[in-house]
Amino acid sequence: MIPKVYREVIDLGDGREITLETGKLAKQAHGSVVVQSGKCMLLCTVVSNYKQADVDFLPLTVDYREKFAAAGRYPGGFFKREARPSDGEVLTMRLVDRVLRPLFPKDYHSETQVMIQLMSHDENVMPDAMAGLAASAAIQLSDFPFECPISEVRVARVDGEFVINPSRAQLADSDIDMMIGASADSVMMVEGEMDEISEEEMTEAIKAAHEAIKVQCAAQVRLAEAFGKKETREYDPEREDEDLKNKIHEMAYDKVYAVAKGGSSKKERGMAFSEIKEEIKATFSEEELEDIGDLVSKYYSKAEKAAIRDLTLNEGLRLDGRKTTEIRPIWCETDYLPSVHGSSVFTRGETQALATVTLGTSREANQIDMPSYEGEETFYLHYNFPPFCTGEARPIRGTSRREVGHGNLAQRALKGMVPEDCPYTVRVVSEVLESNGSSSMATVCAGTMAMMDAGVQMKKPVSGIAMGLISDADSGKYAVLSDILGDEDHLGDMDFKVTGTADGITACQMDIKVKGLSYEILVNALQQARDGRLHILEKLTDTIAAPREDVKDYAPKMVTTRIPNEYIGALIGPGGKVIQELQKETGTTIVINEDPVTEEGVVEILGTGQDGIDAVMAKIDSITFKPVVGNTYKVKVIKMLDFGAVVEYLDAPGNEVLLHVSEIAWARTENASDVLSMGEELEVKYFGIDSRTRKEKVSRKALLEKPEGWQPRPPRDNGGRDNRNRDNNRGRDNRNRDRKRD
Repeated sequence: MIPKVYREVIDLGDGREITLETGKLAKQAHGSVVVQSGKCMLLCTVVSNYKQADVDFLPLTVDYREKFAAAGRYPGGFFKREARPSDGEVLTMRLVDRVLRPLFPKDYHSETQVMIQLMSHDENVMPDAMAGLAASAAIQLSDFPFECPISEVRVARVDGEFVINPSRAQLADSDIDMMIGASADSVMMVEGEMDEISEEEMTEAIKAAHEAIKVQCAAQVRLAEAFGKKETREYDPEREDEDLKNKIHEMAYDKVYAVAKGGSSKKERGMAFSEIKEEIKATFSEEELEDIGDLVSKYYSKAEKAAIRDLTLNEGLRLDGRKTTEIRPIWCETDYLPSVHGSSVFTRGETQALATVTLGTSREANQIDMPSYEGEETFYLHYNFPPFCTGEARPIRGTSRREVGHGNLAQRALKGMVPEDCPYTVRVVSEVLESNGSSSMATVCAGTMAMMDAGVQMKKPVSGIAMGLISDADSGKYAVLSDILGDEDHLGDMDFKVTGTADGITACQMDIKVKGLSYEILVNALQQARDGRLHILEKLTDTIAAPREDVKDYAPKMVTTRIPNEYIGALIGPGGKVIQELQKETGTTIVINEDPVTEEGVVEILGTGQDGIDAVMAKIDSITFKPVVGNTYKVKVIKMLDFGAVVEYLDAPGNEVLLHVSEIAWARTENASDVLSMGEELEVKYFGIDSRTRKEKVSRKALLEKPEGWQPRPPRDNGGRDNRNRDNNRGRDNRNRDRKRD
């Protein structure tokens, strides 16, 4: 039986379309949809168990995978099967998860999976921009309790015009690369990188993206209605007790308010809050706690959150005693580690990051091999968040999705300030040593100073700040918080991170938790973030005002030169013999790449000693040396022969040429040793390739004054031997011709 297919088309307004289709594939999933733009096709399926899991959170898994078959390719390496997700796939998972999760009910705890896979790739379509649309459309076709449809789009600005879901080629010409997630009513997530744009320009980009998202949300509603909107499933809600909730609130609110107002440290207030909670629990019997202990904990948390938020809205005070616009104390240090290429420590309050920089050749570039994109990064940043930084002991099971996401944000913040002509591959590693609010922004600040300490000639220094928002819809009050704590991140209505130079924004990440946030509040928050960012930037430049003029003595120096394509083989040598011996002798690393445009050899020489680098350059000059006809060169005698002397160009050791005995002097010379001696240095004139011998010709004689009355020597009389030889040769040729005829 041919299945009935339902389809909706979204017009992007410039001739491109996105198609939503359901009814053909994966019908046993609770919801499935195929999203197509051009030749790019994504399949998204959603499934959620009907039984509630015994947890107090939503066990939601968003999985995004790009199949190599979608691009007609094989997975790299020996294992020809897609394995763990790449960083690019993990980043897309995070983008989708952050928008979906808040729209499920707080008491919905069923195991839920959203699986998105790239089935067909189009090089002119970036599939990650449609992943959020695919996820939401599939959920709309299910019976999940989900608040409203959402979508995500990428927005770029090319030649002053905003482009929705640009191609990778368009993105290369854009000064904005932002992903926005939103419902028809509210913006919920913003993440991206920019080329030092203003806060107003960023807001305009968000507005343009939101208009496109509204159209995509409407298409999802139409598709669900045509398919047949399912009744929302029933599930067992969490137990509630309004009387108990009010009782806990009365017992906890004032005490929490007093502790929060005390402006204590994270550890001190954590202990104080725990004591309040234990005091409340002590008022109940063991039997009661066994029955309602989970409710007591939940209602205490709500009372604590309400008290802390009210303190900020009513008195403008925060947990650590700061006012809303205050930044925590900052101290910085560079050149902390004695043997790395660059290092710095950045400490802001109870958050601390130690950054290191390593300089290398193009061989150390980060290779990206995804079905939708192949390339390499010559600047990349790795972020590590060990458990001790929050005073915890927990298992370490590889790099977490959070570490990938935070590292990517810091990388995007800094990469635009690395000059295009930087000869190095630059790797920054941030070790978070303490964390109480925005370790990713501490990473940006530490990374800036470490690169400057390493001698990377950054265009401008970059700083970052994490902001928060507390608002009350009933009263209309709101407070924007600069440099938020970890607790403020948890209890606030919006947290956003903004990085930039003194001239504009380079990257941002926002998660907005309240509906209908006005653009006026958003602009005010961004302006306050700018003030805080500039304050932090001043602390960085007070510590290190400008990049080191050169790399450190023990750090590698990089020299790049170009050689004609025909000399690449000579520099490498048979089986790599020449280049390997040269690296061993000079203590350098030599990398040769071919310029795809000019086809020249691009030679990178990395070494800690200038003598070694100079020796490599001399060898390259020697290999690529090409004398010019008519020029004079200094040479050195390195070998005596019966018919001349072998000389070596002083400017190109290893390049040898024969100085024939007839070109040594105007007077007749029988032996080269009569005039020249081993090791003697002299000048010769280069005449190019001799037409008679087909060999290079140089002459010392040509540079000497011709003796007065000198006459060229007449040809030697050999008694007609030359004529006889010519006749013999002619006769032999005739006999050979007759033999062939026979």
